Amino acid sequence: MMQPVTGAGLGLRRGLMAGLRAHADEVAAHVDFMEVAPENWIRLGGRWQAQFEAFARDYPLVTHGLSLSLGAPAPLDTTLLADIRHFLQRYQVRCYTEHLSYCSDDAHLYDLMPIPFTEEAVHYVAGRIRQVQETLEQRIGIEHVSYYTPPGMLPGQALSELEFVRAVLDEADCGLLLDVNNVYVNSINHGYDPAAFIAALPGERIMYVHVAGHFDEADDLKVDTHGSPVIDPVWALLEHAYDCFGVLPTLLERDFNFPETPLLLQEVDQIRRRQARAGGQA
Repeated sequence: MMQPVTGAGLGLRRGLMAGLRAHADEVAAHVDFMEVAPENWIRLGGRWQAQFEAFARDYPLVTHGLSLSLGAPAPLDTTLLADIRHFLQRYQVRCYTEHLSYCSDDAHLYDLMPIPFTEEAVHYVAGRIRQVQETLEQRIGIEHVSYYTPPGMLPGQALSELEFVRAVLDEADCGLLLDVNNVYVNSINHGYDPAAFIAALPGERIMYVHVAGHFDEADDLKVDTHGSPVIDPVWALLEHAYDCFGVLPTLLERDFNFPETPLLLQEVDQIRRRQARAGGQA
């Protein structure tokens, strides 16, 4: 699978936009692409729309959805899907990804809930991913999520997390958004080898990679927050992914506790340095 972008990216958040504009030259020197959640920008107007369109003109965009709720029992939101399709076309977005989770039923839960790791769930969610791909007329990527209540405790569990993710990818014939921080968090919380998990993923399906920070609740409990710097073990897992699959496009997620823009760009530059050591930009 061809990667839709190259190099090092940054998640575009409204709280970052003023600083990114004020340091436009430095941003252009460090950031190769940007990622947005389409739900945050669809049908937006006024000054936010104008500011967003300036970034859309200057940077290749990828999108990472928040609320399609692929694993939910309710039917897919076809109105949202139509809006997403229009958004992708209007801004020539390079790819669309979503979470391998659910976040709604009769209403939105405002959290990403894990799907039970069962054969039945594989067939169900893979069918919904195929429906999305048919509607958007393009292959999408799915991100394996961090989770805190082990789906293995639910009735009918039969698969490991790795087996479940691989089975969905194969049956849906979709791409993968590899989040190395999610792998690290889950490996601590649920007791598995994160390097082995990454090595066993189908590298040919990886569209790009996320790195992010998390919160240490306890030695054996990490919470995926995107609100702190990336730690050394997560950087090491990123380097391991490059060793396994070659240099991959990689994006820094930061959702709150924003540092000053020069410090944020230094963290993006850590991606670029690791890509260079591993053999150059993707």
